[in-house]
Amino acid sequence: MEDRARERLVRGEAWDDFCDTLKVAGRVIDGFGDEPSDQERAEWYRYLSRMVRNGFERMVENCEPDRPRLRDAPWRQSINVQSPDQDHLMCEFVNGEHEYKIAGNRGTVPYFIMATWSAPQPEDLGSRDWAAQGVAGLKEFDPTNLTTTSFLSSRDIEFDGEGNFEIILSQEPPERNGLSLDPSTTGILIRTVFNDRSLVEPPTMEISRLDEVKPRPIQPAEMSEGLAKAGQIVLGYAELVRAWWLDNLSKRPNTVDFSEATYLSNGGVLDRLHGFGCWRKPATDALVIRFTPSRCEHWILQVCNRWQENLDVYEDGQGFITKFTARFEEDGSVLALLADRDPGVGGNWIDTFQHEAGVFSLRLIQTEGAPDVEIHPVSLAQLESAGLAALEGIDPIESGGVSAS
Repeated sequence: MEDRARERLVRGEAWDDFCDTLKVAGRVIDGFGDEPSDQERAEWYRYLSRMVRNGFERMVENCEPDRPRLRDAPWRQSINVQSPDQDHLMCEFVNGEHEYKIAGNRGTVPYFIMATWSAPQPEDLGSRDWAAQGVAGLKEFDPTNLTTTSFLSSRDIEFDGEGNFEIILSQEPPERNGLSLDPSTTGILIRTVFNDRSLVEPPTMEISRLDEVKPRPIQPAEMSEGLAKAGQIVLGYAELVRAWWLDNLSKRPNTVDFSEATYLSNGGVLDRLHGFGCWRKPATDALVIRFTPSRCEHWILQVCNRWQENLDVYEDGQGFITKFTARFEEDGSVLALLADRDPGVGGNWIDTFQHEAGVFSLRLIQTEGAPDVEIHPVSLAQLESAGLAALEGIDPIESGGVSAS
């Protein structure tokens, strides 16, 4: 297998296959027909460019067996409604055969969780061409189809008096401050949760091999594997957003479903409930959302585009509200108004930034349950003129609650 992988790389076949896989990924948008607007198509191809960067960062630059690193997710890449209030430190593994140590200091971050994952990948992935198989090839080889295999939260870690810690990753981990690996492990993700970034000192963490192996130059077979993984990441995430939208979310517009199966299907962890939905409204309308958050460490309501990316206003503090930024009603509920402009009726305006459809989510971390959610579609002009009285006579769309399917 190694000889064939080397041969593919040296002859340029691995690169050609990578480029051809990108072409296949680009055509996944055809499954949406004429529905995506020109703006959404621009965002689609930008999304693919970000996934190319994501694939190279993770599978070429940060998947070296002899030099592990914890690196933040690439800037502005947004996968599965990525939270602006979390950082994502990742290290990719070829497999779980080695032992590692993560050493660091927690800073003043209130909460973080470490999770290992596995993904479908054959041993001879660098020896084969994948583009011709298209989306069907993802059944055998899909670096985006992540299954969490073990996790450890900061609440279960022993720190010293200054916040320092060490975690051992092994197939036979210690009982305390240990995280389990198995032969199929392909990576670790550390999610750090912030309340107010301006007031928090972020954690510092480094990962190293316990056997202290010396770094070595990259081999042709390894580069062949890296190109294959990078290509399949782009195709996998293209197919993921297509399947989630066409086969799931779009079938129940303007609802939020806390489906454990949907969230766990892509590397989710059981320390949180993550409700997803499809939102739709014409530019002349608004969506008025009301819910009462359950007791939790943190919650965030986000509005994203059809490709599950944060809208381009999130860097300005728009497109989402959190437990620590939201304005609450007197009864403890949260009123969120999704519209292209602020209707000026109180609550929390969330700018939909000239989008008429997309994915939104309500994520609750360390929660005691999922809230019920009411959504009122209403004319934006009527809302501006009559205030919340414009909702009278409009039956809300009710959703929420946890489902295992």
